Amino acid sequence: MFRTAAVLIVSMLAVSSVSAQDAGALSIPTIVTTGEAVIRRAPDQAFVTLAVETRAKSPRDAQRMNADTMAGVQQKLTAAGLSKDVVRTTGYSINQEFDYTNGRRVPGDYVAHNGFEVRLDAVDRVGEVIDAAVSGGATNVTGIRFDLKDRVTVERAALRQAVEDARARADALAAGARRTVDRVLRIDDSRPMPRVPSPAIMAGMVASPSPASAPTSIDSGFVEVHAQVVLTVAIR
Repeated sequence: MFRTAAVLIVSMLAVSSVSAQDAGALSIPTIVTTGEAVIRRAPDQAFVTLAVETRAKSPRDAQRMNADTMAGVQQKLTAAGLSKDVVRTTGYSINQEFDYTNGRRVPGDYVAHNGFEVRLDAVDRVGEVIDAAVSGGATNVTGIRFDLKDRVTVERAALRQAVEDARARADALAAGARRTVDRVLRIDDSRPMPRVPSPAIMAGMVASPSPASAPTSIDSGFVEVHAQVVLTVAIR
């Protein structure tokens, strides 16, 4: 009987202690601020996405024509000084097209699509590589993306700046209330979506340039690395 009562008293004291701690935590005056930072850098890496499409009456012919055309593209890229390890396949498909005439589905040609990506460390050569690929037989330029080789380091720097911005805001808010920041309670990384430059030439069917045509001009712009954090501090 006495042992049961003792256990009950201890349990009640423990619950009271936890409740008191929770109440104390809830009573701590806090400030929650958001800090942001943006670092702009000139890109030192580019990714060009292209494709070769061929059409034929049979899937075998479409595949063969595509393979022959891709061989021509690869020869042009090699002649431009690009090694095979900077080119990777992004997708391959063979599909049959269909038309509708008088409510009936009419089978059409077979289309072979071979998508590939070229990685460049010299961003000023993007236009040159596009011209080389198109002259070799590439039919689509579907995307250009500029990036930073050492993006992680730049992201870390942006995070530090974002935390400093959030702390400065918290200090300003506390000073306005005639308080001071006591300690940091929590920091959350909001991780905004990465933003990359979007060149004007992005997608669509392209025609082989004539020998007298001007080279394709691409402006790499700047890569912006964004960071955002939410800072919670206790004030006194």
